[in-house]
Amino acid sequence: MTVSATPVLHMPDEPIVRADGWLSVVLDGGDLEDVVTGADGIAAWFWARWRTLSSAGVSEEDFGQNVLGYRREIWLWLAGERTWSQCCSGLIGRVSRRIAGRDRTGV
Repeated sequence: MTVSATPVLHMPDEPIVRADGWLSVVLDGGDLEDVVTGADGIAAWFWARWRTLSSAGVSEEDFGQNVLGYRREIWLWLAGERTWSQCCSGLIGRVSRRIAGRDRTGV
């Protein structure tokens, strides 16, 4: 697939209720990786809002791995050490850089 441009990603409203649930899972001994990449996890939540990434040649699985690589910052947001704006804008930057880097290298 040829990619013409990196999609512009918006910052969705903070999923406050979902975040409380995700945090509870981790605090109850659940694995943060599962919270990030699970079927009802954070990556899936973002993917549902950023499906335009598929038009840039990003698969849901690749996106999930990208979000997983950002799990430290996600944890800091869940734990209240980062704001939603900080966390989400950082993830937008990370995803955009990965797409642009892939486009430059052709990989």
